[in-house]
Amino acid sequence: MQMRHSPLPLAALLGAALSILPGCESTKSSGPSPSDTQAQNPASVQAQDDWQRARVGDRVTYSFSATQGPEPRGGGGTARTLKGLVTLEVVSVQQPWVWVRLAYTDEAGKPLSQTRLAQEQLIPVRADVTRPIDVPHQGEATAERPSVAGRTWEAMRYVSDQRPVDGPLRTRVYANEPGPLYLTHGLIDASTESAGFHVPGGIQLTLREFREGSASTSAPVPALERPLGPGAYYDRRVDVVGPSPSVQRSCFAAERGYLLRTEGPIDTNAPACSDFSQAEPEPLEEVLTELTFGALSEGDWPPAAAASGSRGTFTAEDRNVPALTEQHTENVERIQRVSSETYAAEPWAPALAGLPYEARFQPLSSDTERVLAGGKRESEGGVRLVRWGSWLGGQK
Repeated sequence: MQMRHSPLPLAALLGAALSILPGCESTKSSGPSPSDTQAQNPASVQAQDDWQRARVGDRVTYSFSATQGPEPRGGGGTARTLKGLVTLEVVSVQQPWVWVRLAYTDEAGKPLSQTRLAQEQLIPVRADVTRPIDVPHQGEATAERPSVAGRTWEAMRYVSDQRPVDGPLRTRVYANEPGPLYLTHGLIDASTESAGFHVPGGIQLTLREFREGSASTSAPVPALERPLGPGAYYDRRVDVVGPSPSVQRSCFAAERGYLLRTEGPIDTNAPACSDFSQAEPEPLEEVLTELTFGALSEGDWPPAAAASGSRGTFTAEDRNVPALTEQHTENVERIQRVSSETYAAEPWAPALAGLPYEARFQPLSSDTERVLAGGKRESEGGVRLVRWGSWLGGQK
């Protein structure tokens, strides 16, 4: 599932260089010869069993550090940084569903002031799969024995260096047997650094601690009020000149730590979000890096253009959302057009309960009108959020 909160995937913005933080010793061991081919994940089968044995209280925490800027070659701007902790914790298990809470905090454990990461989110994950899923690690592989979070791990380091073609340097370190790190497929360390003509920047996640829960602990299924995505959907009405308007549905799911996303016309003959067979899986740990760096690169909320916009209310079905509307005019080849975009004034407002993360930080509606003679306006199309909710009801 490619989270759509960022206009470009993380790899296009950054790159990856392995860096073991202070206090984390690493010793290399003899291992397989480096290979530039895709390396198969040796822990795939074990991770499947780990998800089926998930317990309330299973938790993994990473420290993160993201930087961006200034612009290269005298482009100006200032460097920005974002640091803190990100935690995944199992809060309920109702097989085949494992409910995982995602939370960002500062080093003291307090919520971040960055709006995009300020609230906890929920991720219902299937412990089984509806189809085979295997996402091979990319890059050159070497064996390692890093000592992190109080344990020495048998691990593999994967390095993908795209700097010769103006791409990123990307490094990931995975435990051979995920064990207590099954929530992130055994991730120990991840770093990505931009290169070439891109704005300088990078992000690093390093394992801070882990905890194993108790099989005797149980907890009720939490309300899906702030879903990262899985278990929820949203619909948008798309108006274009010519064809009749259509409603497009975006659906989200997660299976054994892989997020899935589909988008297309609503199939009225099938249950909501019942087919993810064509969705490309994205590892949860990669989504974490994208969320973190995306929050830094896209800035705080609301967007600068909308901050001075007019205040009003956006309505979708029976929901009334406090909103900001920004409008601007442009003239191209003597044709005047007026465009407007409406954003949630508070993306975590109660009126948006159940809305997937990516839709909270996109325009709730956008449209363009052409100005005709005499000032009359003619619509040239637009997109509007019309509905959202959970598709989990009745799923087995």
